[in-house]
Amino acid sequence: MALDPGLLRRLRDLLPGDALLTETADCIPYGYDNSRRQAVPGAVALASSHEQVLELVRLCRRHGVPITPRGRGTGTTGATVPEQGGLVLSLERMDRILELAAADRLLVAEPGATNQMVQDAAGRAGFFWPPDPTSAAFCTVGGNLAYNSAGPRAVKYGTPRENTLGLRAVTGAGEEIRTGVRTTKGVVGYDLTRLLIGSEGTLAIITEATLRLTPLPDGRRTLRAVYADIGAAGDAVARIMAQAVVPCALEFMDRGALSLARRARDLALPADAGALLMIEVDGPAECLETGARRVAAAARGPGLLDLRQATDGQEAAELWQARKALSPALRTLAPKKINEDVVVPVSKVAELVTGLEAIAERFGIPIVNFGHAGNGNIHVNLLVHPEDPKQAARADPCLEAVFDLVLNLGGTLSGEHGVGLAKRPYVARELDPRALALMHALKRDFDPDGILNPGKTLPEA
Repeated sequence: MALDPGLLRRLRDLLPGDALLTETADCIPYGYDNSRRQAVPGAVALASSHEQVLELVRLCRRHGVPITPRGRGTGTTGATVPEQGGLVLSLERMDRILELAAADRLLVAEPGATNQMVQDAAGRAGFFWPPDPTSAAFCTVGGNLAYNSAGPRAVKYGTPRENTLGLRAVTGAGEEIRTGVRTTKGVVGYDLTRLLIGSEGTLAIITEATLRLTPLPDGRRTLRAVYADIGAAGDAVARIMAQAVVPCALEFMDRGALSLARRARDLALPADAGALLMIEVDGPAECLETGARRVAAAARGPGLLDLRQATDGQEAAELWQARKALSPALRTLAPKKINEDVVVPVSKVAELVTGLEAIAERFGIPIVNFGHAGNGNIHVNLLVHPEDPKQAARADPCLEAVFDLVLNLGGTLSGEHGVGLAKRPYVARELDPRALALMHALKRDFDPDGILNPGKTLPEA
C-alpha cells in the first residue's frame, strides 16, 4: 500500500535523511526473509532509538498503516515479509550494548545487536547468553526474542524465554511498557516478558532486552555415537537424558542426512550407519571427564556401531564434520526444500523419524531429518522439486501428514523457527478454540487497530 503523503512528511521530520527509504529499489531488500517469500513495503524506517519507535507507532496508528518490524531477515517463516505493504520498521541500527552488570549476571541490549555481539560482550566478562542459533553471527537479539530461537545449547540451558529477565517495548496502541525484573526471582503481576517472547512483533515492538547471563564453562568434551538404526539412537537419547549429567548439545542425524553428508566429504563412518548422535558435555574442569564417561555409558546399548571421544579441539572439529557438511549438501541438492522444525517428547523421537520414513515412501518425497534430539526438536526437510509438477502437487498433503504425525505424538508444530506466514494455516490444528479466542483478545488489547505485523502468527479470528 502507498503511504499517505502526510505520514511521509511526519516520518521525514522524525528520522534523519538516510533513515527513511521510499524508493522501490531501496525498499525491496527489506521485503523478504529466508523463507523465499517477498513483498514490497511502501517505505522503510530505520529507527535508532526507543523514542523514534514510540513516535513511529503512534503516527502509523493515526494513519491506519501496518508496521512490519524486522531485524536482519534470517527467519524462515515469512514473519518479516510485509504482505500488506505499509511500513517496514528495521531495528538494525538499534544495536548497542547498553549495560553489562557482571555482579548481577545480566546484560542489557537493544534489539538490533547481533547474537554474536552479545556473546562477545558477555564473553569478555566471563559469561555467555545461552541462545545460540546457527545464524548467530548475523541474527539479532530482537529476532531471537521474536521467534524464541534457541539452538543446540537449549537442551541444557533453555531458550530465550528462560534467559531473558525483562523487556522494554512499544505496544500497537503506541504505549511504552516495561516487563519483567532485574532479578532471578519475581512474581509480581502476570509474566508479560514470556508472552512477548515468541509473539513475532504482533503484540509489541521490543526496544530493549535485559538478558540473563551464564558463566562460561571451563571446557567441554565432544563425543560421536553411531547407531545401526533410528530405534537404537532414539533409545540412546532417552537414556542420556534420563541420567544426571545433562549434555550441552545432543544433536541427531538420520540415515538420509548421513547419506547427504557423505556426498560432501569422506566422514569415516561405518558403512551400515543408520543414525548419528553428536554429544557435548561442558562444566568445571574437574568434572568434565566424569561427565563424559557417564554420558558415554548411557550412549552404549543395542545397535551402537561406534563411539568416539575427541582428545583435542582438532579431533572435536573432525567429529562435527558430518553435521557441518549437511547444510551445504542440502542447499545444493534441494535449494527449494520445505524445512520444518517440529518438536516431540524425547521418548517419541524414534517413533517420529520412523513415521516420517513411512510418509516419505507414501508420498514419494525424500525426507531428511536432523536436529536437537535432546529436547525433541527435529528439523524435517522435505526435498521437494517444484519443477516436478507431480511431486509439487504432493507437497502440501505430505506436509499435512507430517504435522498430523507430530500432533498425534504429543508434539508441537514449531520449536524455534516461529509461525509467521508459513505455519499460520496449521495453528488451529494445535490450539483449541478457547485458547485461540484468548490469544485474539490479547492481540486486541495490545494492538487495538491491528497494525503490528498483521496476518502473522494467529489464524483469522
